[in-house]
Amino acid sequence: MFNQVTIIGVGLMGGSLGLALRRRSLARRVVGVDKNPENLRLAQESGAVHEASFDAAEAVSGSELVILATPVSETLAVLTRLKAHLSPGTVVTDVGSTKAVVCTRAAEIMPPGAWFVGGHPMAGSEYTGMAGADSYLFENAFYIITPLPDTPPPALERVRSLAAGVGAKIVEMTPAEHDRAVAAVSHLPHLVAVALVNTLVDLPGGEGFLPLGAGGFRDTTRVAAGNPPMWRDIFLSNTKAVSEVLAVFRRELDQLEKVIKKGEGEKILGLLERASQIRKKIPARMRGYLGAMYEIVVGVPDRPGMIAKIAGLLGEAGINIGDIEILRVREGEGGSIRLAFATATEQDEAANILRQAGYQVVKRH
Repeated sequence: MFNQVTIIGVGLMGGSLGLALRRRSLARRVVGVDKNPENLRLAQESGAVHEASFDAAEAVSGSELVILATPVSETLAVLTRLKAHLSPGTVVTDVGSTKAVVCTRAAEIMPPGAWFVGGHPMAGSEYTGMAGADSYLFENAFYIITPLPDTPPPALERVRSLAAGVGAKIVEMTPAEHDRAVAAVSHLPHLVAVALVNTLVDLPGGEGFLPLGAGGFRDTTRVAAGNPPMWRDIFLSNTKAVSEVLAVFRRELDQLEKVIKKGEGEKILGLLERASQIRKKIPARMRGYLGAMYEIVVGVPDRPGMIAKIAGLLGEAGINIGDIEILRVREGEGGSIRLAFATATEQDEAANILRQAGYQVVKRH
């Protein structure tokens, strides 16, 4: 698909893109640039790049596609330093989670004959750096592309090809629409997770409650373990949209506090039911743009090789497991494993096969 792709910043996102590009043989040459020697070493060691460099200006020469996988706060400064070294026809994209300011300014910075097309793969991890990279990070994830009205179709198509090539599902919207959307579905949840963790710690004796938070609290606050400097930059670059959703969220919290203080049970129930009904409209078997998944939960004994045995039984029957998750484990006794399939037929067949093999199976609808 590409002769040369240069990735500026081979941390979690850039490193994962490099791994995906190489795993799928999408580029003859992938060049990685990073100021962190350990990231560069790991990128070469893991095969994320063909060549590693500290010299970004030299690395972008001859590249058809340059990916800026830098913190949002550095994107425009890096682009400014590189613009004189970009080859004619080069397309530059980024992976940042705010777009309006970046896309507008980047279009002004780009030299004649080269183009910037904003991109945001909505995938991530609480891990950071190349050590957290994963070649399947973008599989079935949203990949939002934010062209401007005058973006040339060939430039847009190059970024579309990148997104589709690494297994993502493409969504196109304006930079402003993007920033409003991610403020609500990504930035606000992160702030809420941070507030929940800090609330627990600030409560008298709250740190002693942490061992009790291994279930819902842990799951709800998982994203709070993410990269703090990166998230600081995200909030500072999307201040207006984040402030707007925070204001709405604050009103919702105030409303809940008010009815709880007054002991208004019917109003509390009404708010809970409204949220429950809306939440149920999000398909339970959807992961991003991935099609519906049909699930079973299998009870298994705590013995080595059980997952392999289950997978083997289904594999012999030609049934492909679309997703797998260990839900709960009681050490020395057993646990439950969630398996997901692409079709209801596969779900039924898998349940029958495993029940016949002596496993306890519950189908999820």
